[in-house]
Amino acid sequence: MKKILLLALVVTAIFFCGCQNKNANANTVEEEAGPVSDVYYTENISPEGVMQLFEYLKDNVSGNVGIKVHFGEDGNTYFIPATMVEPLCKSLNATLIETNVAYKGRRSQTDTHIELARDHGFTFAPIDILDAEGEVEIPIEGGKQFKSAFLGKNLEKYETVIYFTHFKGHGRCGFGGCIKNASMGMATPRGKKIMHSSDFPEVVATNCIGCNACTYDCPVDAITITDKGPVIDREKCIGCGKCISTCPHDAIVPASDSLRNERFIEGLVEYAKAATQNHNNIYFNFVINLSPTCDCGSHPEKPFCDNIGILLSTDIVAIEAAAQDLVNQATNSKDAFLDVNKISGQYQIDYAEKLGMGNKKYNLINIDKK
Repeated sequence: MKKILLLALVVTAIFFCGCQNKNANANTVEEEAGPVSDVYYTENISPEGVMQLFEYLKDNVSGNVGIKVHFGEDGNTYFIPATMVEPLCKSLNATLIETNVAYKGRRSQTDTHIELARDHGFTFAPIDILDAEGEVEIPIEGGKQFKSAFLGKNLEKYETVIYFTHFKGHGRCGFGGCIKNASMGMATPRGKKIMHSSDFPEVVATNCIGCNACTYDCPVDAITITDKGPVIDREKCIGCGKCISTCPHDAIVPASDSLRNERFIEGLVEYAKAATQNHNNIYFNFVINLSPTCDCGSHPEKPFCDNIGILLSTDIVAIEAAAQDLVNQATNSKDAFLDVNKISGQYQIDYAEKLGMGNKKYNLINIDKK
């Protein structure tokens, strides 16, 4: 009888410990899994696809609506076409919003910026260049690079901001997506210069063949070709990095400072946090025309990947993570933008999550299969 009781006690103890371990493992898995955000996806790259996607988040709209777009650069046709934006903009009675840039061209002044927008088909709604009436300084909580951000003053007029973003490569931060659209895209020229302030390229004079590609593409005329190679005027240079991606012979390269990219990306993300923290935000990522370079150049490089589709989310971190993963899958790469630009965009995602801007874990919902 004693043996039977002893055996029963042993079995009970094993069962109890097993339950405890099972529960402990379950809690660990739950903690490791963390929060997950929804990202909606369609391969239907059309105005109809935009409207079908938006049905899933239409209840998030309130108050005055601003639709943040990039009106396109003269000579660059990779920006999101006006036809993609028009139906949603009209249905919400929204205003098209953008800020002026810090370099030469029609996008540097409000009147010519609006003229360019109209030339590119954005004729169906009012246009608000947010810094036309000045700037507002917004505090950045938890930032490593900046304590505040200088944004277009008129951003304060909008309760809901819908970002139409062309997801593509970028020579300074791996890729340019919603984070860049909310940071550089909402910053005033002063804010843009501040983000680029420590980002001066280096010259490898022996590689220069005097083709002048860099001087043609420099937006502030900061480069002169001499018999000793390119000379960069640091008083004029705004650190945009266009010359780096333009030069076909690596005569102009990123600075050798190993922390340079990290600082730039941190500043970019911090400005995005300031721009988005007081608004209802809805994000579109158009994963199309995947050039290694951004839309601010007049001579973009050819796409390195086929068009993929359109993403939609209220989580800026999740939508960037999903877009990057889709590009990696399409190119059979672990980091496609590291491959094409020698810079990874992953730190944008990691740092934005660290600042509490969203979750890099996501649930991708393909609406085409519903």
